[in-house]
Amino acid sequence: MRLLSVVAVFALAAAVSAADNPFVKHGRIRVAKSGTHLEHTDGTPFFFLADTCWTGPAFSSEKDWQTYLQDRVKKGFTAIQFNMASPWRCAPTDAEGNPSYTLKDGKLTPNEAFYKRCDARLKAINDAGLLAVPVLCWAHRKGDAGKELTEEQITTLVKFEVARYKDAHVLWILAGDNQYGSTDAAMWKRIGLAVFGDRTNAPVTTHPTGENFPWKGWEDEKWLTVLGYQSGHGDSDKTLQWLHSGPPAEYGKRPEFTRPIINLEPPYEGHNGYSSKKPHSDYSARRAIYWSLLVHPTAGVTYGGHGVWSWHTKPGEEPTDHKGSGVAKVWSEGIDLPGAGQMKHVRAVFESVRWAELRPAPELVSQLDAKDPSKFIACAATPDRSQVVVYMPVGGKVSVGVAQDKPRPVEWINPRTGEVTKGRNIDLKAPDESDWILVVK
Repeated sequence: MRLLSVVAVFALAAAVSAADNPFVKHGRIRVAKSGTHLEHTDGTPFFFLADTCWTGPAFSSEKDWQTYLQDRVKKGFTAIQFNMASPWRCAPTDAEGNPSYTLKDGKLTPNEAFYKRCDARLKAINDAGLLAVPVLCWAHRKGDAGKELTEEQITTLVKFEVARYKDAHVLWILAGDNQYGSTDAAMWKRIGLAVFGDRTNAPVTTHPTGENFPWKGWEDEKWLTVLGYQSGHGDSDKTLQWLHSGPPAEYGKRPEFTRPIINLEPPYEGHNGYSSKKPHSDYSARRAIYWSLLVHPTAGVTYGGHGVWSWHTKPGEEPTDHKGSGVAKVWSEGIDLPGAGQMKHVRAVFESVRWAELRPAPELVSQLDAKDPSKFIACAATPDRSQVVVYMPVGGKVSVGVAQDKPRPVEWINPRTGEVTKGRNIDLKAPDESDWILVVK
C-alpha cells in the first residue's frame, strides 16, 4: 500500500515563487477547446478545486488571511471562492465598517477604502498560486446588493469590479444565490452582456439557488462560459437523486452547448442538512463532491466548511442571518474539518488519470441498489475506455464493463486517507463498506 502522491504546488508558504506559480508557468485560465473544462493558455488542464470563503476577504486580518491561504495550499485547493461586494446578508460592511459603494441621488460610487482591502486579499490569493473566484454581486434576498440596487446600479458596480481586477487570475461569478427564473433572468442576461460582452480575458459563470439548473434558454449568452449550479445542503433522498441523476447530469450528456459544468456549492461540511437537521459529515460532503466530478464531464468542484465560509469568529453561534444552519466553528478551527484535509486526495485521484478526458459512463457498472439514491455508484471513463474512475459510496462488489481479454491494473483508493491498494482484477469487491474509489488503467 502507498499514499497517493500530491503535486509540488502543495507548498507550506502562502506565496509561491514565480517559478512554481501555475499562472506564471502556464498562463491565464480559459475554457478549453473541448468546452468541458478549464485550462491554462499553454493548454495545461486546470483542475478547479475551490474552497468557499464567502466573507473571508471582508473580515480577515492580513495575517489571518495568509494563515488561511497557507492552509488551503497545503490541502491541495486550486481556487478560493468569495463574495466581493457588501452589503450582503452576512457582511453589511467589511471589518472597518466600509460598504463597497455609496449612493447619492441614485448615483452609485464604489468605495475606494473597501476595494483597497479587496486588492490585497485578491493579490494574496494569486500570489499563493490560487485562482480567485469572486462573486461580483450577491443577489438572493433583501439586504443583498443584487436585490437592493437597480439594474443600472448593479451594472455600474460590476463593471467597476471587472475593470479593477481585469489583470488578476480569476473566474468571475456574476451573482450569488439568484433564481435566474422568469422574473429576473432577462435582467441578468442584460447585465452579463453589458459587463462582459465578447471579452474572453477570464471565464464567467454565475451561482444559482439550490437544486436549480436554469440554463436551458441561455445558449445565446456567449459571455456565460461556465455553467455553475448548487446542489445545496439538503440531505433527503430527493436531493441526492437530483445531485447525481438530475438536470446537471442530464445536461452534461448533451453534445451541443458544451461548456464546463461545476457544482459551486455542494453540502458544506458541518452545516445542518435541511431534512435531518444534523450536520453534514465529511462523508456526506465527500460523497457529493465525487458524484459532482463524475456525473458530467469532469471540470472541478467546490468544497465548503461551516464557519469558514462565513469567516466565523465567535464560538457557539450560527452564522449571521442563517438561522437553522447550525452552530459554526470559528474559521481557524473550521479549516481543519476532516473533509477539508481529504480534498488533497480528491485532487490526487483525478490528477493520476487523464481527468480532462473523462466522460460519464454509467453503463459500465451495475448499481448495488437502484432504489436507494444514497448508494449510487458513479462512473466516468476516457473515450477509449483505457482509464475508468468509479466512486462507490458504500463499498460492495462491482464489475467494470471493459474489455477483459487480459487483466487490467486497478487501484482501490481510500478517499479518507489517500491510501492505495493495487490489483489486477476487473471483478472486484471494495475493502470494506465505507466509500471507495476504484481506478482502472
